[in-house]
Amino acid sequence: MDFNTSLRRAMKTGTVTLGRNSTEASIQESTARLVIIAQNCPEDFKKFVEAQENLAVYPYKGSGRQLGRECGKDFIVSALAVIEPGESDILTLQRA
Repeated sequence: MDFNTSLRRAMKTGTVTLGRNSTEASIQESTARLVIIAQNCPEDFKKFVEAQENLAVYPYKGSGRQLGRECGKDFIVSALAVIEPGESDILTLQRA
């Protein structure tokens, strides 16, 4: 599985929330199926995400700027939540 291709496909065909606040809201509403956090995501948010039980978390090995670019955006994305993958196989990351 190619992460970048899967993420772009999820962005195009599924439901993905971008940003720390939207991701946190998705976690609290129990709609997030997978959370992806950038390497330079603030530590307090990383701890919040890691403290959640039954939540798949994928640590992205790049910066928030790089993650934003992978999402097709021209801004920093420190975290995102995949709610529905659409035609993407991105949820296979939770088993990795």
